[in-house]
Amino acid sequence: MCGISGLLNCGDRPTIERMTSIQSHRGPDDSGIWEQHFPDGGYIGFGSRRLAILDLSPSGHMPMCNEDRTVWITYNGEIYNYLDLREELRQKGHHFFSETDTEVVLRLYEQDGPDCVKKLNGMFAFAICDLRGGRRTLFLARDHFGIKPLYYVHQGQRFAFASEIKALLQVPGIEPELDAQSLHQYLTFLWVPEPNTMFKGIFKLPPGHTAIFRESNLELHQYWDLTFPPKEHNYGSRTEAELSEELRGRFQQVVKRQMVSDVPIGAFLSAGLDSSSIVAAMAHAGTGRTIRTYTITFPSKYRIGETALDDPAVPARFAKSLGLENRQIMVEPDVADMLPRIAWHMDEPVADPAIITAYLVCREARKDSTVLLSGVGGDELFAGYRKYIAHYWANAYGRIPSPLRNLASRSVSSLPGMRGTHVKGILRFAKKMVRSASLPPIERFVMNCTYLDSNQKEQLYTNDFGRRINLDNPADGRHREAFAQVKDSDFLNQMLYVDSKIFMPSLNLAYNDRMSMANSVEVRVPFLDRELAEFAAWDIAPEFKLKGFYHPVTKYIFRKAMAPLLPKEVLRQPKAGFAAPVDYWLAHDLREMVDDLLSESRIMQRGIFEPKVVQKFVDEQRKGIQDWSMQIWQFLTLEIWMQTFLDIGKQQFADKHGAHPQAALA
Repeated sequence: MCGISGLLNCGDRPTIERMTSIQSHRGPDDSGIWEQHFPDGGYIGFGSRRLAILDLSPSGHMPMCNEDRTVWITYNGEIYNYLDLREELRQKGHHFFSETDTEVVLRLYEQDGPDCVKKLNGMFAFAICDLRGGRRTLFLARDHFGIKPLYYVHQGQRFAFASEIKALLQVPGIEPELDAQSLHQYLTFLWVPEPNTMFKGIFKLPPGHTAIFRESNLELHQYWDLTFPPKEHNYGSRTEAELSEELRGRFQQVVKRQMVSDVPIGAFLSAGLDSSSIVAAMAHAGTGRTIRTYTITFPSKYRIGETALDDPAVPARFAKSLGLENRQIMVEPDVADMLPRIAWHMDEPVADPAIITAYLVCREARKDSTVLLSGVGGDELFAGYRKYIAHYWANAYGRIPSPLRNLASRSVSSLPGMRGTHVKGILRFAKKMVRSASLPPIERFVMNCTYLDSNQKEQLYTNDFGRRINLDNPADGRHREAFAQVKDSDFLNQMLYVDSKIFMPSLNLAYNDRMSMANSVEVRVPFLDRELAEFAAWDIAPEFKLKGFYHPVTKYIFRKAMAPLLPKEVLRQPKAGFAAPVDYWLAHDLREMVDDLLSESRIMQRGIFEPKVVQKFVDEQRKGIQDWSMQIWQFLTLEIWMQTFLDIGKQQFADKHGAHPQAALA
C-alpha cells in the first residue's frame, strides 16, 4: 500500500518532493521520485511512498520502470491474482526482477495497454507514463469499487494527481477553494458524492474508470460496472441449501486469497455478521498464519442509549472459540484534540463519527499488524441496511387511509429525540420513514439517506451564500443517473447498486482508506472481490437477500451460508454500525468546542449559515427537544475542515505541512 503523486507540465522536483513527503504516513518504508524534462519544455514527475506488504526487499522500490526505461509506474494497491498473471506473462516471454504485484501490473500494461485493468482482481490506483513511440501518454486507473483513492487536477496542459488532496495543494497554481455546490451536497448526505470534492477544481477518478492524458486532453473511460439482471431474470434451480453452500465456498476462497502478505495480518472483529464471517473464514483457511483480531469498545458511560456500540464480550467469546487472539481496545479519547488531526488526514469534511473509531482501532492494531481485513461492502452486497427494509414498510404504510397516515406522521414527528435511551435510533429511523413514505420510491430512498432537507438548508444559508448555489435536490443528478442504469432491475437491486456506486466509495471506503493509512495500515475488503460481487448480483435473487416482511431478515442467504461457521449469538446480533458515542461527546467532551466553533461571531464571519438557525439546532439538542446530533456534528466537522485547509492560506499550509507532515499532528 502506498501514497502516489505525479505532475505533468507543472511544478518541479521540489514540488514532487513535497507531494511525496506530505503522504509519508501512507508509506513509511520507502520513498522514491522519478522525473524527466523534455526539449520542448515539458516536464513529468512521479513520486511514491511505499508501505511494503509483498517483497520487502529493495527490488520493490518505486517508481518502477521496464528495462529500457520507456514505461514507468507509481502504484498503490494489492492485486490478489498477481501470481496467476505473473505466470501467464512469464509464458509470453516477460522477465521479472522482483516478487511484487507492482511489476506484474507494469508488465501487463506493456502486454495489453489500457486493457490491462480488465484482468486485475484487487484494489488499486496507479499511474503509468508511457514514452514508447516518442509520445508522452499518462495512463491512470482506479479499482472496480473505488477502494483506493485517486485525485486529480486538470488545467489545460497542466495535470497533477495524488492519493490525497493535501499533496495536490503543494502544487503551484492549485489553491484550496471551497466548492459551494459540494457543500450543499455535504449538508444533505454528511459527505460529498464522487467524483466531486469539497475543493473547487479537484476531482476523483471514478471507480471502475481509467483515464488517458495526452497533449492537454483528458479522456475518461469506464472499464467495469456492477450490473444487475432485469426483474424477470431466472436465478436458476439451486435450492437454498445449495446456494448457501456455494456462497460459503466462494467467500472462504476470497478471504484466503486476500490473506497473502509478507507482514503480520489481522482483522477487525465486532459482534456483527460481516466481520465475524471474515474472521471465521480466516481461521478455517489453513494458512498456518497467526491471526490477531481487534475489537474497539468504549467505557460504559459512553454506551448509554447507543445501540450501535457492540457488546465486546461477544467477539471475545467468538475469537476464543476459534483459538484466536482478541485485543479488546478500550478507549476514552480526547476527542476535542483528535478532531483537527482527523480532519487533516481526511482531506474533506466527512461527518460520520465512525471515522474516529476506525482511526483508533487502526492506531492500536498497527502495534503488531500491518494488514487488516474489514467487513466493508457486506451491507451493499447482501442488503444489510435498515433503509432497504424501510422501502417495503413504506409501501404498506402508503396503503393506510390518508387521514390516519397524516395523524401518525404528525405524532411521530412531534416526539422528542429520546436521547439516552435505546429507542433513540429506532425513533430517528421512524421519523425518516414517515417523512418519506408518501414519496415515489427513488425520492423516498434518497430522503432516507438525507440529514438536512431542502427547506432546512434554505433556512440555514445566508442570502448571499444561497445565491451562489443551485438549491435543487442534490440527488437529482448523481443518484438519478445511477438509478437509471438499473431501471429494469428489482428495486432492492436498484438500491444496492446506487449505494455501491455512491454511498460506499464516497463514505465508507473513503474513511477506511484515510484512517488506516494515517496509521500506516493496509485494510482489505473481501466482500468487494469483483467475482463475489458479480455472483451476488446475478445468482442470488432479491428475496434471498432481504427475506420476510413484518420481521424481515437482512442478508438472509449470507446468514444461512455462514451458519455452520458462526455461533448463534453472532447470527442473532442486531444490525450495529462501527460507530462512536457522538451524542455523549456533544453533551460533555465537545460542549466547549461547540460553543466556540459554532458561536454567533464565528458563524457570521463565515457568511455561509445564519447564526440563529445553527444555534437553534444546538439549543434543541441540549434541551432534548430533537436529536440533532448528526447535524451538529456536520457543522463542527465543516468548521474544523475550513480552519485546517482554507483559513491559514496556501503558503502557511505548505510551510506547516509540506516539509514536515507530522507537524499537523502535534
